[in-house]
Amino acid sequence: MAVAKVHLFSHALGMQTTCTVILPQQREPLPIKKLSVLWLLHGYSGGGNEWHRQSNIERYAAPYSLAVVMPYGFNSAYTDMAHGQKYFTYITEELPAKLQAMFPLSARREDNFIAGLSMGGAGSIRLGLSCPEKYAAIGCLSAGAINRGGVLLQSPLKERNFGAGPVDGTRHDPFFLARGILQDGRPCPRIFHACGCDDFLLQSAHETRDFFQGLEGNPFSYEYLEAPGAHTWEFWDEHIQDFLRYLDLPRHRGEYL
Repeated sequence: MAVAKVHLFSHALGMQTTCTVILPQQREPLPIKKLSVLWLLHGYSGGGNEWHRQSNIERYAAPYSLAVVMPYGFNSAYTDMAHGQKYFTYITEELPAKLQAMFPLSARREDNFIAGLSMGGAGSIRLGLSCPEKYAAIGCLSAGAINRGGVLLQSPLKERNFGAGPVDGTRHDPFFLARGILQDGRPCPRIFHACGCDDFLLQSAHETRDFFQGLEGNPFSYEYLEAPGAHTWEFWDEHIQDFLRYLDLPRHRGEYL
C-alpha cells in the first residue's frame, strides 16, 4: 500500500487543507483499474491522519485493494456550518472530484463507502443518507445518528454548526433523511453500526438501533453490533474490521502490494 499526504486548496472551505490517502500498489505495471474507496471520518477533536496513526486501517484495507481517504473535518460535524465552512459540500462533492482527477478512484456508487467514529460515525450516517446515490454502504462506530449526549449538540457548538433551531425534522436529522429516502424510492445505503457496552453514547446508539430495526423489511440492511468496550481506539481498531467484512468485498491476492 502507498500513503499520500495531499495538500490542496478547497473552494468550498475557502482555505488550504489536507487529507491522507491510502492506495493499493500494483505489483506489475498493468492497466490501472478504478479502485473502490472508503471515505473514513475522524471524531471530535481528531484529524485527517488519526485513523492512520491510531489504527491498522492500512493493513486491514490491503486484502481488498481498497483505497481509503481520510479528510480533515475540523469540529464541523461534517455539515455546511451555519457559521463556518461548508464541510458537507467539501467532503461529498469537491474532495471526491479533486481526488478522482489525481488518483484512479471509482466514482460509481457501488464502489464508494463512508464510515467514521463518534462525530465521524454520526457524520457518516448523515452524509450517507443525504447522498444515497453516492454511497453504497455506511459504517457508524461509537455513535448514534444524532449524538444527543455529545458536545456538538451543546451550545455554542450546536449553534455554530447546525444553527439555533431544532435538529429533528431537518436536513441535519438522519431519521428524517431515511424516511425521505423511503418515501421517494431512492436507493438505500446499507448500514453497519457498532457501539461499546461502556460507551457514553450508547443511549444514542440504542435510539438509532431502535429506529432502523423498526423499519419494515429492513430496507437499509441495517446490522447492529454491541460489544465490550468504550469510546477508545481499541474498540474502533477492532470493529472497523467488522465493517470491512460487512462490505463483502472481493479479496485480491498477488495483484497488489
